[in-house]
Amino acid sequence: MYKSSIIAGFFALAMSPAMAQDVSLYAAGSLKAALSDVVNDFTQATGTAVATSFGPSGLMRERIEAGETAHVFASANMRHPQRLSDAGKGGAVTLFARNRLCALARPEVAVSTDTLLEVMLKDSIRLGTSTPKADPSGDYAFALFDKSGHAEALKGKSLQLTGGPDSEKPPQGRNTYAWVMDSDQADVFLTYCTNAVLAQKEVSDLQIVQIPEALSVGADYGLIVLNDAPGGATALADYILSSEGQAVLAGYGFETVGGG
Repeated sequence: MYKSSIIAGFFALAMSPAMAQDVSLYAAGSLKAALSDVVNDFTQATGTAVATSFGPSGLMRERIEAGETAHVFASANMRHPQRLSDAGKGGAVTLFARNRLCALARPEVAVSTDTLLEVMLKDSIRLGTSTPKADPSGDYAFALFDKSGHAEALKGKSLQLTGGPDSEKPPQGRNTYAWVMDSDQADVFLTYCTNAVLAQKEVSDLQIVQIPEALSVGADYGLIVLNDAPGGATALADYILSSEGQAVLAGYGFETVGGG
């Protein structure tokens, strides 16, 4: 939807009245590092300022539904922006990136891809996830449980430690998942692979465990431009889908959908 020849015209558009108004971007927390870089590049190219707000996609959607001003919404699933589109609050939803789940494990946990399910099922293992419905990461974790053949046991023992309206927040400057693991709140935590990489950069002895193929759950990320947005909002959405924006996302470990 948003792909166009706009990349070539960014500098020409930068001074136009439609681009002069600041753009408000609401986005999934897992996109914070990547889209912060994309926004900086976009602002340098166009002169258009972008105010960003990051958090669990379900909670961000609720804030938009409650009347907060967002011009572009980048969600960690397709369902939340599609709900806004179906309600007539914006245009069509475009897939702009993909992610997948990994497991973070504390250094003392003996675990591998082949033994991950067995380890998660152990009574002694504290299994962390994000919060379903509020945060798509939690929904994807529960979808993994559904594929495991042990859904009731895994859902029953899961600790929903992040992504909810009342979830404890990490100290300023800390990566959420590094902090959860470093503060001994869980032994194994299911999160996006991109989050796991950032957590390991902060706490180097954390283990990143790939999910077995039989349990693998993919995450499709959706983008929508909302009604009454300034021209710069469509330009930002185009930029996220451009080769430049997609290269930044790829650099943070997202699977991209092309660009041009």
